[in-house]
Amino acid sequence: MSNSSSTVILAISLLLLSGCNESEPNSKELTTSDQEKIAALIKKTEDNMIFVKGGTFQMGDFGPIDEGTNGLPYSVDKDNKPLHTVTLDSYSISATQVSYDDFDLYTLATGKNKVHAVGNEAQYRAPSLPVGVMWKQANNYCSWLSEKTNKKYRLPTEAEWEYAARGGLQGATYPWGGPYTKNDRGCFMANFKPLRGDYAADQALYTVEADAYDPNDFNLYNMAGNVSEWVNGSYDPASYEYASSINPNVNDPNNARKVVRGGSWKDVAYFLQVSSRDYEYADSARSYIGFRTVQDYMGTEVTSNTATN
Repeated sequence: MSNSSSTVILAISLLLLSGCNESEPNSKELTTSDQEKIAALIKKTEDNMIFVKGGTFQMGDFGPIDEGTNGLPYSVDKDNKPLHTVTLDSYSISATQVSYDDFDLYTLATGKNKVHAVGNEAQYRAPSLPVGVMWKQANNYCSWLSEKTNKKYRLPTEAEWEYAARGGLQGATYPWGGPYTKNDRGCFMANFKPLRGDYAADQALYTVEADAYDPNDFNLYNMAGNVSEWVNGSYDPASYEYASSINPNVNDPNNARKVVRGGSWKDVAYFLQVSSRDYEYADSARSYIGFRTVQDYMGTEVTSNTATN
């Protein structure tokens, strides 16, 4: 066989092999049952939104204005200082964190693979537990909701998250008030790392259902503990020095460090405080970092679920 013939046969073989190995797009048609489940998710999502009337609040470490601290800050961290005045427009925020069941329907609808179906993180997977995803995946979920509803869904800004977490309690340390992590019956108010690492002391070893524990005064669940939450902002420890006082949002696309808020089941009580800031890299998908959605308020319709702020 001539060299030229061998070359042609080899080229054809490689072409056929490349065609066989190329990943085909998921063209599976959704069943009627699938479509009904997705429609139910959309309805549940919209029913789950809590309207938060815009307003002005003090954002950051408010220890200096707390009479009980004698003018001292609550923490030595510099990233939640200085205390500053912020004014926000109205918005709606989901009462609960997005669950694996919710996210699985999104991946089904879009032909994507389920998250954490295998591997170490799979042990924290259950339909009603908060999903752990990357920052981009959380944003993609919001974009999909926007397409399905013709309404603007997104991650909350850091200021929107803190305002909602406070639940109208201006000087509170935690979403339920504070300064303690236990109620008057001696029960922990959130899922976190209490005492000296006795995870079971708060009745939960890992993540729990998205509506576990009592909500704050805006009727929002797990704004502290369970899983930390991605927000639509890049982490800059000095951002409070220069951010706008009206609808602030610092989101640098070149900064891979994205802000997470609220603390998780593996964190100590400090990270549960409404003014505490933390970050994770945008391409990290951890079982202890989830998200909840925000819907822009268009000034035309108010959901029946209205926070009493």
